[in-house]
This record gives sequence, C-alpha cells and structure tokens, in this order.
Amino acid sequence: MGCSALVAERIEGYPVCITIGRISHLKIDVIDKKNPHNGVLVQMWHSGNGNKCSLSVSVLCNANEVQGPHSLQKQGECDYTTVLKHPSGCANVIYVHGSGLGWFGTVMILCLCLFGAYLLAGAAYRYYSQGIRGIDVIPNLELWASIPQRIKSFFGTLMRKYRGHSEGHRASYSAVNF
Repeated sequence: MGCSALVAERIEGYPVCITIGRISHLKIDVIDKKNPHNGVLVQMWHSGNGNKCSLSVSVLCNANEVQGPHSLQKQGECDYTTVLKHPSGCANVIYVHGSGLGWFGTVMILCLCLFGAYLLAGAAYRYYSQGIRGIDVIPNLELWASIPQRIKSFFGTLMRKYRGHSEGHRASYSAVNF
C-alpha cells in the first residue's frame, strides 16, 4: 500500500494513509544544484474538481538512518510540505571525467574537418576558376593516388630491414664458397 502524501498513521495496528488525493504530476529535483549531496525535493500535485492540491517533500540526505516525516505542514488552501531524512536523498554522483572524446579525439575531428574543407575548396577552385572537370577536379590528385604505393614501399622496406633478406633474393654482397 502506498501513500501519495508519504504519511501513514497506525490505526488499530494497521497503516492508514493520510493523503491529499491521487497524484497526477510528479517532479523530482535536487534541493541545491551546487551541492547535490544535501538532498532532493519531491513535488507532487493533483489538479481536479477546480482544486490544485500539492505536496512538497524534502528528502534530506542521511546515510545512516531513516527519520520519517513527523509533521505535515499546510502552506496554503491545499498545499502541504514535509521533511524527512532518508538514504535515498543522498546523491550518487557519477563522475564524467575521462569520458568523451578527449583532446586526441578533438584534434582528430578538427584535422578531418580541415582536410574536408581543403578538398572542397580546392575542388571548387579547380572546377570554377580553371574549368577542370571529372576526377581531375580533386586537388593534388597525383599525390593522393600515390599514397597506397608509398605505404606499401615503406612497409616493404621495414620488413626487409628487420627480417633480413629472403632466400630467393640476392643482395649486392653475398657469401662466396671456394
């Protein structure tokens, strides 16, 4: 059994809710945004039959024990407030330090954007100013087309340097058997 006003009394050994009615709206927010460890404010209200009744419950942080609401204070015609201390009022701060792109990811995205701008500006210049059409509109096309061969040569040189020469390959200086 749940109480919308979060207040219950024992009558003849049974818990009986003292409530302001049914909840139609619920808002939960921290009490102090600069210090979220203070607790949370739970606001409940119901609009119906021309009445707007509300209940504001301040749930203060107390990690060691539960101290229920001792009173329900009437603030207006149908507005109530109460305070309780409970471990659920303690904020669980999730640290976001270390997540996200970081400086390396930001630099990489910046470099990719600058490269894209270079290609677009160069292509537009060659297309409109120089009248070049087709694939030749890409600036420095010869350089970009030679990159895969340059990478292959670079890794081939590294492999020969660290692995040594293969069996079928003759070096300029080879052993002579007399």
